[in-house]
Amino acid sequence: MRKSPLPEVEGVSASRQWLPAGDWPTVLDFLAERHPRVGADVWSARMLAGRVVDEEGRSLGPLSPYRAGACVFYYREPEAEPAVPFEEHVLYMDEHILVADKPHFLPVLPAGRFLRETLLVRLKRRTGAAGLAPLHRIDRETAGLVLFSVNPSTRGAYASLFQRREVLKVYEALAPAAPAGLRLPLTRRSRIVAGEPFFRMHEREGEPNSETHVRLLACAGAVALYEARPVTGRKHQVRLHLSALGIPVLNDRLYPLVLPANPEDFSSPLKLLAKSLSFRDPLDGRERRFVSGREL
Repeated sequence: MRKSPLPEVEGVSASRQWLPAGDWPTVLDFLAERHPRVGADVWSARMLAGRVVDEEGRSLGPLSPYRAGACVFYYREPEAEPAVPFEEHVLYMDEHILVADKPHFLPVLPAGRFLRETLLVRLKRRTGAAGLAPLHRIDRETAGLVLFSVNPSTRGAYASLFQRREVLKVYEALAPAAPAGLRLPLTRRSRIVAGEPFFRMHEREGEPNSETHVRLLACAGAVALYEARPVTGRKHQVRLHLSALGIPVLNDRLYPLVLPANPEDFSSPLKLLAKSLSFRDPLDGRERRFVSGREL
């Protein structure tokens, strides 16, 4: 991946846009069409301020001709980014990895309306580690542990642990008490694919591509605490599997039904926690185990 000629600003890296084949007269014409919510006037102002450059670091202006195959770098400036009033915690950091304990509602990576209010940008600002990169992700709505790479030279060694399914991830969830006939512990295997709307997953017939081990930890009346150990890492896997079993996670606004969401309403967090991560360190062979300090 081409290195950005623009420096990080308060932990925020510049965005990049490859220019595809096309007949746009100028770079501005393309950007205004590709990102209509930003608009030509805003792109023009960014260019005049020197905040849009090519792969060589040369400033691009409103009249710069379009060049297919070029790479454009710019700073994204989201409007009305909601502040997330909860703090992340760094549980561990050395020259190779960082383990963060993420609160509910905080995205791991910049996307949509969220840029500065993300775990990655907050950690870059806190630690000064410009090369920080997440080795896996959890949902914005989910709290708990996220493992980051600090050193690009050893990143592949840790990323391969997830590729080989050698990281034990344990989740805890509050959900309704198990319905009659549901015998726990059990293993849920199914085929998970993208559904409708596009941000929601669903199960369908076919060769399973997901697997989650589920067991009951405690029950108090109509609510129970469950442990889920996903073997695979499909999007929304734990949430979807628990819902399919008739025990949807409390306050889940996607499963089993899509409910209206307000990104600035922090009163009803999803009762799902990435509680622990365990693995054998690929560099020195030590057994590593990290546990979130959060409780549901």
